[in-house]
Formats: sequence, C-alpha cells, structure tokens
Amino acid sequence: MNEKRSVLKQLLQVPVIVAALGYFVDIYDLLLFSIVRVDSLQSLGVAEADQLRDGVFLINAQMAGLLLGGILWGILGDKRGRISVLFGSILIYSLANITNGFVTNVTQYAILRFIAGVGLAGELGVGITLVAEILPKEIRGYGTSLVAGTGMLGAVVAYFVADLFSWQVTFFIGGGLGLLLLLMRVKVFESGVFNEVKEKKVSRGDFLQLFSSGPQFFKYLRCILIGVPVWLVAGILMTFSPEIGKALHLDTPIDAGKAVMWEYVGLVVGDISSGMLSQFFRSRKKVVRLYVLTGAALVAVYLFVPLYSATLFYGVCVLLGITAGYWALFVTIAAEQFGTNLRATVATTVPNFVRGSILIMTPLFLLFKAQYGIIIGTALLSVLAIGVSLLGLVGMEETFGKDLNFLEKGSAKAADVLAEDTDNGVIHHLKKKTI
Repeated sequence: MNEKRSVLKQLLQVPVIVAALGYFVDIYDLLLFSIVRVDSLQSLGVAEADQLRDGVFLINAQMAGLLLGGILWGILGDKRGRISVLFGSILIYSLANITNGFVTNVTQYAILRFIAGVGLAGELGVGITLVAEILPKEIRGYGTSLVAGTGMLGAVVAYFVADLFSWQVTFFIGGGLGLLLLLMRVKVFESGVFNEVKEKKVSRGDFLQLFSSGPQFFKYLRCILIGVPVWLVAGILMTFSPEIGKALHLDTPIDAGKAVMWEYVGLVVGDISSGMLSQFFRSRKKVVRLYVLTGAALVAVYLFVPLYSATLFYGVCVLLGITAGYWALFVTIAAEQFGTNLRATVATTVPNFVRGSILIMTPLFLLFKAQYGIIIGTALLSVLAIGVSLLGLVGMEETFGKDLNFLEKGSAKAADVLAEDTDNGVIHHLKKKTI
C-alpha cells in the first residue's frame, strides 16, 4: 500500500500535471480548427465552393508552423532547458489563439494558424522529455500515460465547446486556458538530468547531428515511422469518414466532427492502456507492435465489413482510436532512444514530423482514390502506413527501464576524455586525470 502511495505521489508532481494539461491544450487546438472550419469560413464570407480550398490552405499553414516549431523548440529545449520551452511555447500559442478570434479574412487567419502551430509544436515532446527525466525509470510509462490520457480529452472538450459557443469564443477559450497554464508553470522545476548536462562541455540541440551517420539517422527515422498509423487514423480515416461512410451505404450520413470526437474517446483509453501494458510487459516495442497489428485488423473491419449502421461505424471509430492510442508511448520511445543533449530535439521533432506525414498521405489518398475508388484506395494507403511502422520496429532498441543519464556520440568537446560505446552509440564522460 505504501509503495502504491509513493508511486501516486511521484506521478502527481507539478511537472507531470502541467505537462498533461499542456498536452490537453495542444490537442484542444489541433482539433478545434477542424471542428470550426466551416462555420468560421462562412462567417468570414468565404463562398461554399472555396471553403475546401481555403480550409486546406489553413490546415497546411498550421502544419507548416508545427514542423518549424518542432525543430525550433526541440533545439531550444536541449540548449536552454525544458522549462524555457514550456513557457515560450504556451505564451505564443495563447496570444495567437486569442488574436485568432478577431480575424476578418483568410490571410489573417492563416498567419495566426501558422503562429499557433509554432507555439503548439513544443508542448508534447518537451513535456514528455521532462516527465521521462524526472520520474524513476520503473514508473516512466505511468507518467507518460497520464500525460497522454489527459491530453486526448482536449479533443472531446473542443467538440462540446464548439457546440456551445461561436467559433470566435472557442479560440478565446483556448487562449485563456493557455494563459492559465502559463501561471501554473511558474512552480515547475527543471529536469535534474538536464541540469547535470548543462554544466558539461557538450554540444546540445544539434539537429544536424541526427543525420551525421547512417546508424544515427536510421534510429531517428525508425522513431518517426512507428507513429505513422496514428496519423493515418486521425488524418485520413476520420477526416474523410463522411465519404467513406457514403461509399459503405450506411443508414445515415457520417459527421466527421463526431467521428473525430469518438476516435479521441478511444485515444484516451488507448494512451492510458498502452502505457500500463508497457509497464506490465516491461516492453515498449511489444505493446506498439500489438496496437499496430490490432489496428490493422480494425481498418479491415472499418472498410470491408458491412456495418450498415452509423452507430456501429462510430463504435469502430472508438476502437480505432484505442489502437492508435500509443501516441505518447511512441514519443516516450523516441525520448528514451537518444541522449540528454539531443532528447528534447528528438522528442519534439518526431511527433511533428509524424503529423507532417499527412502532407504525403493526402496526395497518395487522392491518387489511390482516383485509380481504385475510395475503399480500395484507403486500404492501399493503410497497408503502406502500417507496413512502414512495422518496418520501423525492426532493429529498434528496447528502452523500457533504460537509464536516461547519457549523452549522444559526437557531442563532447576535446577537453573531455571519452570512452565510446559503439553498441548503443552513446558517449560516457570520464573525469580528466590529474597529474
């Protein structure tokens, strides 16, 4: 009993709670635009025929911000510290969202979606990095599950907030939540692991170092590939659920916003359960493989089993959300793969590059749809996305229980005496001998 209380006490530390709430705000905003897109564009006087074009433009603007911000905040997280990123990212996001409620044309809208994307990009990766570094390695999975489960609720809240208020007010609420979170972060302390590295003469946040050798690059690439099915579900299967539902001849039309909401209900369950299972099996890789393969089976059900009923269709959306709910676990794997001097860079860029994979998947979806129809086309794209994730697991290091107090190879200055560990690609720093 005392041991359980001790674990609970460690999980409820301020940095863990603040990281969880930061991810909540992140997901709230990412899904909010998709939910209010039509209403907001109508309010701005965009003709119905132009709403799809302008909507794609705005989504791409936000995605460009996420990609740029992922690199920016990751580098700053390793150079300046995890806490400075958590302050800067939420401040930029909050001000952009509040201002977003006052836009009068699509150009202004796009600029603010880009800025908000830059701000949001730092939340998950740096939050997971901080949680992974401050918690004991034996309970790290529980902490990241708490962050993810709380964060995914942001999508559900966004759905109901948008249903109750105008689109302008929903952006005000998102910005206000960010400012409240900013006040909470005053009490957050820096990672002790990072503080130790900060005192050493090492290169930190060198993004190009990830491409300095074949093994280093492929380790980084594997971290990205294993997350692709998560965004297949969110960016393709849920976004285009009305068209898929129509092709399946369901009894009533499918609402994309409702499909996304039910998927995120599943994601809450999936993110919590995946972390728990990784603790039970004492393995990250086994759990990711289990969720990806189960997800593959459910995609087949989603596309080929005659459900007929929209209710059953939404039920499958929940199940797909559960199997895609290894999002935080995959970010945790990325954080655990790399040394302290590159950890925030990796953990922040990896999820944003996975989000950016939609820029590849969408054209492929349209191409396959034109060639083979929407059902077969979606199935082909799903095979590719799931295939690359399973390929990414091949050769990946198991990181459960791994000590994170290490540095990446090639990071030390000449003043240090180094001993290379060629098996895991890290460098252990030894004190200089005095004569």
